[in-house]
Amino acid sequence: MRAVDAVVRVRLHSDVALVRQVAEYIVSAGGKRMRPALVLLAAGACGYSGTRHHELAAVVEFIHTATLLHDDVVDESSLRRGRDTANAVFGNPASVLVGDFLYSRAFQIMVGVGSMRVMQVLADATNTIAEGEVLQLMNCRNADIEIGAYLQVIRYKTAKLFEAAGRLGAILGEASDGVEQALAAYGTHIGTAFQLIDDVLDYSGQEAETGKHLGDDLAEGKPTLPLIHVIQHGNPEQAALVRDAIENASGENFVAVLAAVRASGALAAAHTHGVAEAGLAKAALAALPDSKFRETLLQLADFAVQRRF
Repeated sequence: MRAVDAVVRVRLHSDVALVRQVAEYIVSAGGKRMRPALVLLAAGACGYSGTRHHELAAVVEFIHTATLLHDDVVDESSLRRGRDTANAVFGNPASVLVGDFLYSRAFQIMVGVGSMRVMQVLADATNTIAEGEVLQLMNCRNADIEIGAYLQVIRYKTAKLFEAAGRLGAILGEASDGVEQALAAYGTHIGTAFQLIDDVLDYSGQEAETGKHLGDDLAEGKPTLPLIHVIQHGNPEQAALVRDAIENASGENFVAVLAAVRASGALAAAHTHGVAEAGLAKAALAALPDSKFRETLLQLADFAVQRRF
């Protein structure tokens, strides 16, 4: 990971001062770095011993960071990872344009790797992520969304980059098609689990730990899994309260909605769904030989659902 950070620092360079400032601000905020870690671990599990995995891990981190910059503008967010968002500090135009810079820099790096297969995986992933963002936008204020449709948003918007990270490690390690598919499935399931636990933390975490304002999703009218559960399984009063909050994109009744979410068992249900996805991720690793990398991938799946931030 130190080697990846070194690549990130070098590749962030731009002759344009504002690009450097914004990019450095968002990258230096840290984060869990699960996506680049997955590239490294998947490559190691497939026996890769070169240095290209550092570059591709940086590519994945750049793509992820670009989506964060754009997401925060779209969502009008003001807090991420415990700090003011880049758009709150530098303004929306700078955040959007530096996000574009990070996307294009990511593609410059992957071209340097010289693998058409790598290009295909990352181009497909980036396109799917964009579709997921639009799907999420279309479902804002939609209190009638079904769980299956919501999971599709997650798989496009969040899990797709995890899937790509797993595939990249397999491609570098020249793994069999079966192993590549297994690591792709692992990425899909751990990415889904990761987002479902984020949904849970939005109603159960502490702002000091999660680094974002609790209830932001509700204020944006986003129907996440705990809210969908209340509408489908809560009592009529609870369901009506949550439906109104989603349809009016209002966080004004967050305390009452929070009480309904907790009383209806929605957090436990969403957490159970996340744990099940993590279990599927771990099961996918049966196709890989035993190694310290495989063991760490198993631990990463546990972390995805046990974390508090």
